[in-house]
Formats: sequence, structure tokens, C-alpha cells
Amino acid sequence: MKHPVSFLPSRLSSAMLAFALLSGCGDTQGPDDPGNGDTRPLYAITTQLFSSDPMESYVIVTDRAEQTATLSLDNAIKVPGRALGVGIRKSGSLYVVSDESATITRYNLTSSGGLEQAGTLSLEGQGISSLGEYQNNFQFISATKAYYFDGTTAQLVIWNPTEMTVTKTLPLDALNIPGTILSFSGAIVHLDNQLIMPVGWRPVSGLGITRKAGVVSVDTRTDEPTIAMDDRCGYTHDAAVGPDGKVYIATEAYGAAVYRVEGENTPEPCLLKFDPQTRTFDPSFYEELGSLVGGGTAGALIPGPQGTAYVRVLDESIAPVKAGTHPRTVASGTGWQWWQLKLDTLSATRRTDFPSTTGSVFLFESQNQTLYSEFGAGSASTTLHVLGESGRPTVTTEGLSFSFLQLR
Repeated sequence: MKHPVSFLPSRLSSAMLAFALLSGCGDTQGPDDPGNGDTRPLYAITTQLFSSDPMESYVIVTDRAEQTATLSLDNAIKVPGRALGVGIRKSGSLYVVSDESATITRYNLTSSGGLEQAGTLSLEGQGISSLGEYQNNFQFISATKAYYFDGTTAQLVIWNPTEMTVTKTLPLDALNIPGTILSFSGAIVHLDNQLIMPVGWRPVSGLGITRKAGVVSVDTRTDEPTIAMDDRCGYTHDAAVGPDGKVYIATEAYGAAVYRVEGENTPEPCLLKFDPQTRTFDPSFYEELGSLVGGGTAGALIPGPQGTAYVRVLDESIAPVKAGTHPRTVASGTGWQWWQLKLDTLSATRRTDFPSTTGSVFLFESQNQTLYSEFGAGSASTTLHVLGESGRPTVTTEGLSFSFLQLR
């Protein structure tokens, strides 16, 4: 997410923002009419429209998340560039960022169910010109402490979401590898007072992934970061906690797609084990992902129930890979099967009750469910599904939705 320009105009009145309500097509009223005492859950879904020129995003406020609905953009808040909406679940506040600037804008939920602008914070003084890339780059430890992991400058920014001030910055210089692009993960693990952020790299030019796995673990009491590296495989962006208390880290779907397209020029998708006590990778543990699921192109590790995780396996009868196919097309295309992996025995079973979907998956928490994203062809839409209930679909939005937050 790049291209620094301007952010939402500060003159946009809170009265206008209060009308930024949205629910399923065909509804006759908003999710929370003034004075009706409605306390139903409300959600903010931020979606990015790649079809617009220039690029723009929309923040949708809706009471729909767990039932089938198609959401309109008619009354949503428009944000220039690729935007994310982040914050503390059920706190009533949403922090909106964009690749168009280094500004964080806070909105508070009003009694009428709208969003009211309530302050801004610029990170330009920290050498940052663009904010993104995933929702999990922003981690909220408390109402007064949050982290922002910036891949472009390889630093951790600690800021106060209540006062909208920067507390301090911590350089992560060891993550700078010449000739590569650093990318923090869209998945993250919280264990007691420790936050575990996987890291991956890819070359600045050309296709490929860098043979390097990384983890930044942060003590949330002292804010001390520790960096661990491993040279056995790459693009390890996915993580799940095993029944042994260790963190299992795997190559994500894009890394698997690069391996499928480029072959032996890139490291094979793998599964590694990270010890949160020693904050190091286990040098004796290494598994090739494909071998765990009967072969084929395998990537991702999505936390599942009772000590399990889901691995994605490409079904080329649905999504054939042809000469010249770009790995991004493979990763974002349909045809990825779901396999459930037991992290204690490393035995895996195909979940035929789940529909094959796109390889890129983000997890979101609604009132009663864990939801996962499925992107439509051509970046045209996003549909959320229940992680369970055989992948039952719920809401669909136009564009790509990389962020979701329960406001109330």
C-alpha cells in the first residue's frame, strides 16, 4: 500500500458521517434507528475497489455479518486509496488508515449508529508515508497502547489510541535483507504477554520468494522485540498454536503458488515450529507441506478447532495452472481445497464439506462466529463464510475486504 497523497478531508462533518449506515439489500431501515434502543451487534467492513480510478475504499457499517446479505456502497464512507479499518473489538471506535497517507483517523460510534470523526494522528515524523498492508499490522494491546508494524521502514511504532499520540518507535533493522521486500503477516498469535508476528520476504524484482523465515515476538509488558530467523524455507506468513503450546508457522498460499509456477527456483512450502519460551525456531522440526496432504500444491495454515489447523491444497482440475500463469492469479483464484491437519500427529484429512475457495484467507471475529474471506474473480467482490458449518456463506461486498471489526 503506497502513493502518499491526502486523506479524508477533516471538514467532512460528523452529521454526514452519521448517515454512513448500511445493511442488506431490501432493508427498510438502518441497523440502529435513533431512539429505538437497539443494541444489536454492529460491524465495520472496509472494502477496497480495485476497479475504480483512482483507487478508493468504502467503510460500511452494518448489523449483518452472520446471515446472508448483499451490502451496498450507497451510504458508505468513501476513503481515497486502499484503506483498512482497525481497532479494539466492541470498543465503539474505528481507526481508518490508507495507503494514500501516513494518517490514522479515529471514528467513534454514535448513539444513532453512525460514525463521528474524533481525531487524527500522523506517522510522517516516523519516516512513514503510507499505511497498510493488513489489518493485523495494527495490534491493540489496550485502550492506551497499540502497535503498528511497518514493513517499508522495518520498525515497530507504539502509539496511544486514546490520546492519538506516538509513544515511541523501535527499529527492527535485522529484518532488512538487501534486494528484498519485507512483508509482515496477515495472521498473528497472542500468547499471554507475548505477541508473535510472522515475517516473509520476496525479491524486489521478478517472481520468487526469499529463502528466509522470520518471527518478531514482542513482550507486551516491556515492548521488547526479539527477532528469530530460519533459512530452510520462505514466505512463512501463517501461524497456529499447537496442543504442545508451540507455534506452527507455514508458507502461505502465495508462496505455494510461486513454488508451483517457478518450481525448484524457489523453496518448497514448509511447516516450521517456533518455541515462544525460547523465542527461537526448533532446528529439529521441518515438514514439507505437500507431503502432509497427499502431495500437490499446498500452502497456508489457518487455525482450526481443538489443536488443528487448515491447510489449503490447489485442485488443478478446477484451477489449472498454464504456462505464463502469474502466481498471484493462482493464489487468489478458486480451486483451493480445505484439509484439516492435527498439529500433534501431523495427520491430515480432506474436508469435502467445505467448498473450494480462493487461496488467500483472512479470519474475522463476529458476535458468534469466526468468519473467513473469499475473494471473487477479478477482485470484484468479497464473501464472508463461517469457519465451520461447512463454510456457510454470509455477507457479500463489492471489492476486496481486508478488514472487519465488530464495533458494538
